[in-house]
Amino acid sequence: MEGTDRAVLVSPELEIFEWSCLRLVYQITGTGSIQVHLRPHGENFDYTLWTADKPSDSWLIASVDLRNVSRTYQLLMEARPNQDSGNSIAIFEIHIIPGYCIECNFEEHHLCGYSNQWNPNVNWYVGGSLARDPQSNLPDDHTMNNQRGHYMYVDSVYAKRFQEVAKLVSPMTTTPMAGCLSFYYQRNQARGNFFSVFTRDQLGHYEEIWRPDVYATQTWKQVQVDIQAQHPLEVVYEVAFNSPRGGFVAVDDISFSSQFCHNETEPTFDPSVANCDFEDSLCQYYQERVGGAVWNRVSVRPNIYRIGDHTTGSGSYLLGNTRFTSRPGYVGRLHGPYLPGNHKYCLRFYYALHGFRKIDNALALYLYDEKNVAQEKIWTVSEGYRDMWTEVDVTYEKPMATKIVFVSICRNFWDCGQVAVDDITVTLGDCRPLRPPAGHCYFETGDCGYTQEKRSKKGHWLRIRGHTPTSYTGPKGDHTLGVGYFMYIEASYMLPGQSARLLSPELRGSIGPQCLTFFYHMYGSGTGTLSILLRRGDSLKERLLWSRRGEQSISWMKATVDYECSIRHKIIFEAVRGSSIRSDIAIDDIVFKNGPCKGNLDWNRPSVFSDN
Repeated sequence: MEGTDRAVLVSPELEIFEWSCLRLVYQITGTGSIQVHLRPHGENFDYTLWTADKPSDSWLIASVDLRNVSRTYQLLMEARPNQDSGNSIAIFEIHIIPGYCIECNFEEHHLCGYSNQWNPNVNWYVGGSLARDPQSNLPDDHTMNNQRGHYMYVDSVYAKRFQEVAKLVSPMTTTPMAGCLSFYYQRNQARGNFFSVFTRDQLGHYEEIWRPDVYATQTWKQVQVDIQAQHPLEVVYEVAFNSPRGGFVAVDDISFSSQFCHNETEPTFDPSVANCDFEDSLCQYYQERVGGAVWNRVSVRPNIYRIGDHTTGSGSYLLGNTRFTSRPGYVGRLHGPYLPGNHKYCLRFYYALHGFRKIDNALALYLYDEKNVAQEKIWTVSEGYRDMWTEVDVTYEKPMATKIVFVSICRNFWDCGQVAVDDITVTLGDCRPLRPPAGHCYFETGDCGYTQEKRSKKGHWLRIRGHTPTSYTGPKGDHTLGVGYFMYIEASYMLPGQSARLLSPELRGSIGPQCLTFFYHMYGSGTGTLSILLRRGDSLKERLLWSRRGEQSISWMKATVDYECSIRHKIIFEAVRGSSIRSDIAIDDIVFKNGPCKGNLDWNRPSVFSDN
C-alpha cells in the first residue's frame, strides 16, 4: 500500500432480495480501521454499514445485517492501516447467508458471531459432540436431536465463584428490526441458578425481556419474546449460580421472525408524530389559551438585521415572549403530542435567544404525564450567544405515556427573555452523535474528503468553529449545531477579486436527476460571489450550476441545486472575495442525494452533461 492510505475490496454485483447476514472474519494489527460499505446500483455514494478500529491478537467475527432491497448492489471492504511499519489489516473469510445476524444454531465454528463475555469465574462453553461431561448430564443438541450437534451451555461444575454472571452476547444489530425472537433452552436443578435474557444498547443500558417461569426443564423448551430494535442492540443471555450444585443452563436454535409472536404486541411506534419545522403550521403542538398566546409562529424574510428560521433561513419558527405577547408573571406552555411509555426517545431541537433581557427562565423542557401533571424537568436554557441557532439533544425514558412541554416564564420586564424554537425531531434510541449518511458533510470531524484547488495568488477555504474574526461579516456559529464547524473564506487574507475553490470528492455518474443541497452564509457590506460549478471527468471544462452575489442575509440560507451528469464528476464551491474585508463567505451541511430536489427554493433548471 505504498503511496496510498487505503485498500478497497469490491464484491461482484449482488442480487439479494431477502434479509441476509454478512459475516466477516478479520484482524487489525497495530493501528488502523476497516469498514464495510454498500454501493447501490445507479447511486453516487456508498453507505457505511459497519466499522471497526480496535486492534486484536486473534481473528474477530463481524456480523452485518443486510436489509432486503429491490435492486442490485455491491459490497466494499475498505481497509485503512496506519502507514507506520507493523500495521496491517487482514480478511480471512466473507460469507453472506440468508436470515438475521442474531440467528444461530451453533453448528458453525465461528458461532455466528456470538461471544462469551469473559469472566475468570464463570463462562459459557460449546456443548455437544465430544464436549460432554458425565458429571453434568448435559443434553443432546436440539437442532439434530443427537450427540453430534452443538449448543451453548454454562455449568456450575466449572464456576470458581458464585453470584457472578456468565454472559452470552449476540452480534449487535446494525439496522432497525422488530419481531419475534425465539430460542430453546434446558435448565436443570430446582433453585440453583438464575437465568434471564436482556437487550443491551450501545451505551450499555440493559432491559430485561424474559426470565423463566419454571425452575427446571428436562427437555428442550421453546421461548418466544417480542423485541423492537429500532436502534442498535445486543441480546444478552445471563446465568448466575448460587451454589456448586447449581446445575446447568443450555441454549440452542436462536431464530428471529419479522412477525410478532403475540397478537397483543403493539406495532413499532413511529415517534415522528412529534416532529415539526413550523413551516406550515404548529403540527401536533398546541399552547394553553389562558390570557392569550405567548408562542407565535413567525416568518422572517432574508435580511441583515434579524435571523431567519433554522430550516431554510427564509421560513417560519416559533417565537415566545415578544413585545406584543409578553406579560409579567405569565407562564407560556407549548404542549407536544403524547408518546407511549417504555421507549427510549431522543429529542432534538434548535433554539435562539433574542434581545438584551435576562434568559434564566426563557426556556425549559418538561415531561408531563397523561393527567397533564409535570413529572420532570429534563433541560433548561443556559447563557449563550444571542441571535444564533443552537442544537439541543435530550435522551429520556418513562414507564408511562408522556408529552414534551416547552415552558417559558416571563417574571418581569427584565426577566422575560425572548426565545425562538425550530426543527423539533424525536427518534427512538439514545442521542448518540449522528454519523453523517452517505453524501452528507457537516465538517464536524474533518473535511469529508473535500480538497482545496491549489493555485498561486489564490485564497483558501478554512475550517473553523465559532464566529469569524472580522466584525460585521461571517456567521456567529455553524448551521449544524450552533457550536460546531463550518468552512469559510477569510476576506482579510485575500485581495479583492481573488477566489478560493473547494472540490468535492469524485462522484460517480448516474442516470437521472441529482440533488445538491447546502447552507451558505453571505453577510457583510463588501460580500463577493459564491458559485457552484460542475467539472466533468478529467476535463477542465466546468459549467455553472448556481450563483449568488453580494450580501444576502445575516442567517444561514438553504440552497438547492438540481443537475444531471452520467459520468464521474466533481462539484466545485468557488468563493470570490468582494470589495472590502467585510466579505466572509461560509458553507455548511452539504448533502447529495438521488432525484430532483423537492420544494426547490432556488428554482434552478437542471444542468445536463451528456456523454458526448
